[in-house]
Amino acid sequence: MSTPVILVIDDSATIRKMVDSHLSQEGYRVVLAATGEAGVELAREVNPDLILLDHQLPGTTGIEVCRKIIAFEECRHIPFVVSSTLRKQAYIEYMDVPNVVDSLPKPFKAELLKMSVANALETATMIMASQSGGTAVPEVVDALDQPAFSGDLRWLSLREVIDFLNNGRKDGLLEVETDRNRVSFYLKHGRIQGVASASFDPQTIVASLPDSLQDLAPLLQFTMSSGQSTQASGLVELMDKKMLDPRMLRALLRHQAAVLTHYCFHNKPTAFSFLPERTPPALLAKVPIDCCLAAVLIDAAMALNQKQNPTETSSQAWIRNALRGQNLDRTGLGAKHIQLLSLLDSSARTTSQLADRSGLSVQEAAAVLAGLQTAEWIESSVVASERTVIAFQPHAAGAVQLREIIEAGSSGWTGNVVRDDLSFHLLLKRKSPQALIIALQGDDELDLPPKLNRQLILQGPQHVVLLAAEGCTQPVATDLQKFAVVRGPVSSVTVLAALNSASQFAAASPSEPGQGSQDCAADSGRPSSDLVLESAGAQ
Repeated sequence: MSTPVILVIDDSATIRKMVDSHLSQEGYRVVLAATGEAGVELAREVNPDLILLDHQLPGTTGIEVCRKIIAFEECRHIPFVVSSTLRKQAYIEYMDVPNVVDSLPKPFKAELLKMSVANALETATMIMASQSGGTAVPEVVDALDQPAFSGDLRWLSLREVIDFLNNGRKDGLLEVETDRNRVSFYLKHGRIQGVASASFDPQTIVASLPDSLQDLAPLLQFTMSSGQSTQASGLVELMDKKMLDPRMLRALLRHQAAVLTHYCFHNKPTAFSFLPERTPPALLAKVPIDCCLAAVLIDAAMALNQKQNPTETSSQAWIRNALRGQNLDRTGLGAKHIQLLSLLDSSARTTSQLADRSGLSVQEAAAVLAGLQTAEWIESSVVASERTVIAFQPHAAGAVQLREIIEAGSSGWTGNVVRDDLSFHLLLKRKSPQALIIALQGDDELDLPPKLNRQLILQGPQHVVLLAAEGCTQPVATDLQKFAVVRGPVSSVTVLAALNSASQFAAASPSEPGQGSQDCAADSGRPSSDLVLESAGAQ
């Protein structure tokens, strides 16, 4: 698409400078003529898309210049917008000239100038044909287009509408109305290619732009246009000539889509209509974002520093939400965000647990969860007051004893006891326990069973309680001395005391090897179980 050329014929240097300045910023090529004679020559030379004509010119009038120009065969198609301070007195002279499609009364502001030019470019062919043939024109461009379907969003959610279009792989334009704005979603195969709104305040988007996109903020005056405007054609040409990085522009368009989509979901949209096969503006077609709804809503939550609501507490967790007809397209989601989503199953997990397992910060995980919740992929769940534990005890009698302790109704703990390392690792992949109980082994030094994943245990988020056999006096391995150790005889009192105080023990770090561990009190000579009980009682 070529850049629209505007020929300005006006004897006022002030007007020429003002028009050139503002229309050039809109992406037009502006050609200037100070006299009617120069204007006629330039009209034949550059063949402009539109002529902005002053009615009062030195030695002639606008109507004379207009008739001279359209008398040439190559210029008969050119539309005119006439400007004058005389208003009605001047405009009545142009009533019989079909090429004059609009008037611009002087004085005028830059906003009226840009709006008049854009409207004339888009409607000139229709108006000229109507004035030449005496036919009527519609009140609004595209007013005859009928939506394939429409509805009331007070009874049907926007998520349901977008999921329906995504499941059907539909192409077209989804228009969403709120009390103050109309927002346009351009879809291809049901995925969002771009979101725009000419009525939305772009400063709201500018305020949330990351530093890397701040230099592109002026482009929002082009990218926010939701019609088939020619104003952004200059940007398309810059990309074609490798003068504008399409990756940066796509990032801007994705951010724009995120903010507008978030606005629609949180400002009570009232109605929608879907027009199939409606193509997006040239700029959005050139740089489509091609994302699913969830990806756009996650972008919004991250850009707007949104946190999940209600605020996470120790009893707040997240679980996958299974809805009938729901679409689970993941296009546009990051790898770690997909990993976090895969962790959400029938087992409720907190934000911290999900962040640890997916390798995200808690803040980013919270934003991802907020976006997924808005898309209705997940829902919050209140977890039971019991804390979970997984115990590894290869000896049959010890395993039975631990199972009875954990399953006791008043223990405040729930979980599993296993005797083999494979079951232990499988449970750790499926669940996120608050604590682990592991039976130590070794002759000269007590250590973890060699088949267990040492790194997973030492660096995991869960608290760890270690068990030593009754009568065992060997020292504990150096890197395990930060954990609570219960030496036999094992009882419900010693085990539960160690579990309940594991958080305190894990936070303490021994100053020297062999000192400060929760094994036994070197000075007092008391068994470790007594020390554990004292710590628990202090809490």
